Amino acid sequence: MNASDHEKPLIDIHRATIWRGSTCVFRDFSLSIGQHEQVAILGPNGAGKTTLLKLVNREIYPVAADGSWVRILGRENWNVWDLRSHIGLVSQDLQNRYRDKTRGLQVVVSGYLSSVGVHGLLARRVSKDQIKKARAALTDLGVGELADTPLANMSTGQQRRCLLARALVHDPQTLILDEPTSGLDLAASFDYLARVRDLVSAGISIVLVTHAVHEIPPAIRRVILLRDGRIVADGSRETVLTRDNLQAAFNVEMRVRELDGYYFAYPDERGSLQET
Repeated sequence: MNASDHEKPLIDIHRATIWRGSTCVFRDFSLSIGQHEQVAILGPNGAGKTTLLKLVNREIYPVAADGSWVRILGRENWNVWDLRSHIGLVSQDLQNRYRDKTRGLQVVVSGYLSSVGVHGLLARRVSKDQIKKARAALTDLGVGELADTPLANMSTGQQRRCLLARALVHDPQTLILDEPTSGLDLAASFDYLARVRDLVSAGISIVLVTHAVHEIPPAIRRVILLRDGRIVADGSRETVLTRDNLQAAFNVEMRVRELDGYYFAYPDERGSLQET
């Protein structure tokens, strides 16, 4: 990218209407996220989080209309392979698309091809340098010994780290993490979130998509709260992660607490107390 490209928003959605099948998920929707922001997109199931991801990942497109656009890094049209060098995606949906017998190294290498696995003629398009870099990415994430291990023989957390390595082989400026600790036990969740903190420290921008308040690490400063295809609140974590905002988004009585930069929501069963 040239110098002017660095000034363009990572995501620029303006008055867009987006459908998934017969459902209109967003209508007249606008949102802008800068290239170097650390952002969480938070909301309940059905809020539109997955649709937003598919929009950014160019799996779906908005309704064409005057004065309406969806631009990624200033462009409305992208070659998917070029986009992967700027934005890496890790999601459970992507993880579920891999076959159980796919090996760890094949998962990572498939990132170069924007494919699910590396089979047949695709394998011939992978260079020795790419394989070397893929092995290094696995090692950096603590799963180098799983290069030849089938996914079926890995824990969910190990599989997730293979997917993260797949995204990182392109050296993207931004990572989009969709429900990153879904299906992980506490130890694996803590490990994964620690790795997210390390990535932020290394200068990689994170867009974290989640329904779990406690998944949002302190390094993520902006929170966008969604419900039913609209933005309930958008701003600093301190102003967005409040009892009133979260109750409005999740439609349930709750209490909210902050501890060491993390926020926690839990049922309101004892009456009114001072809330965050």
